[in-house]
Amino acid sequence: MQRVRIHAGMVGLVFKNGNYTRVITEGKHWIGFRAKVVKYSLSQPFNTPRALEILLKDQALAELLTVIEVKDNEIVLVYENGNFKQVLTAGRYTYWNSLIDYKFVTTDLSKIEITEAIEKAIYNKPELRQYIRVFEVAAFEKAIMIVNDKFVKTLEHGTYHFWKNDQTIKIAKADMRQLQLEIAGQELLTKDKANVRINFYAQYKVANIETALMHNKDYEKQLYSILQLALRAFVGAYTLDELLEQKETIAKAVLNDVKAQASKLGVNVLHTGIRDVILPGDMKDIMNQVLIAHKKAQANVVTRREETASTRSLLNTAKLMEDNSMLFKLKEMEYVEKIADKIGEITVAGNGNVIEQLKDIFSVNK
Repeated sequence: MQRVRIHAGMVGLVFKNGNYTRVITEGKHWIGFRAKVVKYSLSQPFNTPRALEILLKDQALAELLTVIEVKDNEIVLVYENGNFKQVLTAGRYTYWNSLIDYKFVTTDLSKIEITEAIEKAIYNKPELRQYIRVFEVAAFEKAIMIVNDKFVKTLEHGTYHFWKNDQTIKIAKADMRQLQLEIAGQELLTKDKANVRINFYAQYKVANIETALMHNKDYEKQLYSILQLALRAFVGAYTLDELLEQKETIAKAVLNDVKAQASKLGVNVLHTGIRDVILPGDMKDIMNQVLIAHKKAQANVVTRREETASTRSLLNTAKLMEDNSMLFKLKEMEYVEKIADKIGEITVAGNGNVIEQLKDIFSVNK
């Protein structure tokens, strides 16, 4: 007989002539001379030296072991004393259960949703990251989730995790903020065949993300075409002068015309406007000449109006002076005063009747 000592945290398997006989735990044990003891640490997984089915026939050994079976479409998350340790793939694994508190979480990779009780904090662990798909939806976005080319659900903003498997997952996103679509440099013909370039804009929001992304391809391009055609139709119905005078009216007409078509794209058009109407070089010269002629005509009208008012005022003054000799004399003195202001020296020449002549000038009654 030989004496064998098993230390704390260890366990021994006794073999005789190559066959397993029993398990021995902490303490001192007597075994036969031909027996052999293989020691194992209770803190490490058990790597069996023989077929596990044979060893598990020993009830004492079976009670010390936890056997984990992992199928092909599964993984198992291993926790030691509450902390994530590793991921087990398909196969059989054996752990000692008497020293370390193990926890095993079995996950089914054949499904998409992660329904198991797994903390999101470990999703980015290198051991687990390779089995997870991650999708980000920004705070100003919504998204639709398509699995195997079938619509599944709408996703609000946030981070989404799904198991990685042979099922295809596609995420299509849409910006839910108010957006602006620019239609720049559109060359159009007016009703009177004037060639103009127009810069047009439209403000819109996505109202139904499923309609916009699932039922329509490139809804933004379609909205652009709808606005472009409507603008072309309305501009062609106005002359150049009407276009320049009624830009806001045309913009509102385009808005009302495209609303119904835009709703079929899952979009609400909120506002439209004509930013610029750009004329070709020769047309600019003509318009400038027309503007100058118009302003000259306005200036002539103002001048004639002022001349008429001045003439009417003179006529009224003449009538008053005709009826009032004193007023006539005062007017004469006013003009004499104005003339005198410009005379530096006066020389009076004449006979002795000069004084009498001056009296006659300034007397009221002749």
